[in-house]
Amino acid sequence: MRSHGISVPRAAGGFALIAAIFVILVLAALAMFAVRIGATQQQTADYALLNARAQLAADSGIEYGINQALPPHGSCPAAATTLNPGAAGLKGFAVVVTCSVTNHQIGAAPPTTYHAYALTSVAQLGTYGTSGYVARTATRTVNDAP
Repeated sequence: MRSHGISVPRAAGGFALIAAIFVILVLAALAMFAVRIGATQQQTADYALLNARAQLAADSGIEYGINQALPPHGSCPAAATTLNPGAAGLKGFAVVVTCSVTNHQIGAAPPTTYHAYALTSVAQLGTYGTSGYVARTATRTVNDAP
């Protein structure tokens, strides 16, 4: 018996398969692009948070140095002081605070002496050269001038 259906030429039989594979490949590439963009955004947010925490740790070292230098303590430690903050967001940071003092005189007779304290605080987390390493430095100058 003869079939009365529509006959498809042999050359056109695989065109739909090629188009379907092309569409699947394009959709897969778009999905990979979306995943990569999402991962990059997450990594950028993580680094921004880590940098902010490092800056806060360095600033806390400056606050410690100011507290030590100005009255009632009024002394600048001769050696660098290493702090290990216990605050939840600053755990793991090592903060090194250094201080140097210079004496200045105001007035002629009798001169009044005041002290200027140059403070430097370096906060770091992790090992240099690794992806989790971050370090920030903060500097301030304070004095006890009347």
